[in-house]
Amino acid sequence: DKEVRAIFLRLFAQLFQGYRSCLQLIRIHAEPVIHFHKAAFLGQRGLIENDFLTKVLNGMAFAGFVSERGPPFRACDLFDELVAFEVERIKAEEGNPPKMIKHVRELAEQLFKNENPNPHIAFQKVPRPTEGSHLRVHILPFPRINECRVQELLQEGLARSQGAPPAIRGDKKCVVPAGPPVGMFI
Repeated sequence: DKEVRAIFLRLFAQLFQGYRSCLQLIRIHAEPVIHFHKAAFLGQRGLIENDFLTKVLNGMAFAGFVSERGPPFRACDLFDELVAFEVERIKAEEGNPPKMIKHVRELAEQLFKNENPNPHIAFQKVPRPTEGSHLRVHILPFPRINECRVQELLQEGLARSQGAPPAIRGDKKCVVPAGPPVGMFI
């Protein structure tokens, strides 16, 4: 799962390499508006006639991407690092599949660590059926649920959660690295 996501992360990093140099911050309104200069991006990369990339840039998903990733001061992530600092590495790995696979695996590990910041021993949540379990004839009925006990457990959980501090993961905001200009990718 993480390796497939890492491949797509690399693909989009390559596809949108240099997008930050084509962002324009318009400060006419009370809230600044971020505009993406599509013609400059396509022209500098020599992809004006590329129908696929033109459709991607005109889509709603890309507009959402620009509005989320356009602000110069926000929480940075693995994608920002790829776009800003891994340009040369990705370019060098294009003709070398073993290096590319190694990089994909490194990215997959980082994705896994981002989603599981507290490493703990993985255990099987559903026990495997015992040997010969398929031969059993009897099936035990599902036990009756004690409604009073369920209510007590819910009340205890609510009481605990009201006293606990909110579990908010604080992303540290930083200045987003611009990365190399679009002209490098021709």
